[in-house]
Amino acid sequence: MTRHAILWRHGRTEWNHAQRFQGQLDVPLDDVGREQASRAAAVLAHRQPALIVSSDLSRATATASALAEVSGRPVISDPDLREAHAGRWQGRTHAEIAQDDGPALDRWRTASDVRPGGVGETRSEVAARVAAAVNRHMAAVPADGCAVFVTHGGAARAAVAQLLGLALLDWQRMAVLRNCAWAVLEVDRFGSWRLESYNAGLDLPGVAPIPTEVRDGIV
Repeated sequence: MTRHAILWRHGRTEWNHAQRFQGQLDVPLDDVGREQASRAAAVLAHRQPALIVSSDLSRATATASALAEVSGRPVISDPDLREAHAGRWQGRTHAEIAQDDGPALDRWRTASDVRPGGVGETRSEVAARVAAAVNRHMAAVPADGCAVFVTHGGAARAAVAQLLGLALLDWQRMAVLRNCAWAVLEVDRFGSWRLESYNAGLDLPGVAPIPTEVRDGIV
């Protein structure tokens, strides 16, 4: 018997569109993000989730609420699903950070466990936090059931890599989830995780290729 965990990234925000670091700042969905959430929720509802668990940041809870409306399931709030804290980089664009703190940004993009913005969370810290939340909630999912975890781009990638047991240096081989895209993992009765699909979703409006220079650093 296998259970499934769907890690779903929130819809677009104005800051996503501007390539501005959000981290744990509470930035709401924009109009495009709300439409993305509504369209994606109609698809995910067919998975009949036993649980919907969301980061407590509003861009995630609004995305989760769209699924709750069509599935009839309540949303469980869990701050452990938050995005990585990005220190003093939060609220700034990639261009601004590159201009003022370029060497540190380059180290963060290429090194495995550098603290963003000097005092932010490392990738391994984020991975441990989010993966533990997924495992904790999955214990309440019945055999052959499914849970949807509404989270953030960097947090989702870190958790997927952690659950699959990937080495830190391999994490950036995985692209960041697009806004309102999701990853599907299955876990068997022995606790072994496998990746079923990644960056799945619809042809959602507002989704465009992410520039190479910022693709691996979105939080």
